[in-house]
Formats: sequence, structure tokens, C-alpha cells
Amino acid sequence: MPIYEFECAKCGSRFEELMESGAEAPACPECGGDGARRRLSPVSPPERVTPRGAKVRDSESRRRERESARSERISDAQKARRSR
Repeated sequence: MPIYEFECAKCGSRFEELMESGAEAPACPECGGDGARRRLSPVSPPERVTPRGAKVRDSESRRRERESARSERISDAQKARRSR
């Protein structure tokens, strides 16, 4: 069963509902109104496969090095301001 997105015509709230494709629109959970319209929802892209192994370890170590260098630059700048 697909999940459909609806918008209430009465109060304007949006909600999702798990239901069959031919079923009538459900009542709004906020106000109880019956005038909900089905919205066109964009399809989400498939999940990206995350790389494994040495490549991940290498990119993580480079990220840690960048963060370390950044924090060193910040502390050096703070020390320079204090010495003025």
C-alpha cells in the first residue's frame, strides 16, 4: 500500500496517509474536515551506496586533518588577538 500526501481544503494542513489507491480521501486529523485533496509528492531518489574499506578510512582521516588544522588556525587567531 502506498503512502499518499493530502492537504485539507478546510484548514490547509498537510498530512500523509497509508491507503489503497482507489480509496476515498481520509478526514483531516487536525480539523476533521472531509475536503482533503491528494497532493503530488516527489519521488525520493534511491539511497546511495556508501563506500567501504580503505577509501572511507582515507576520507575520514583527511576530514579529521582538515578539522584539526581549522581548530589550530582558530586558536592561533585568538592568541594573536589577546596579545595585541
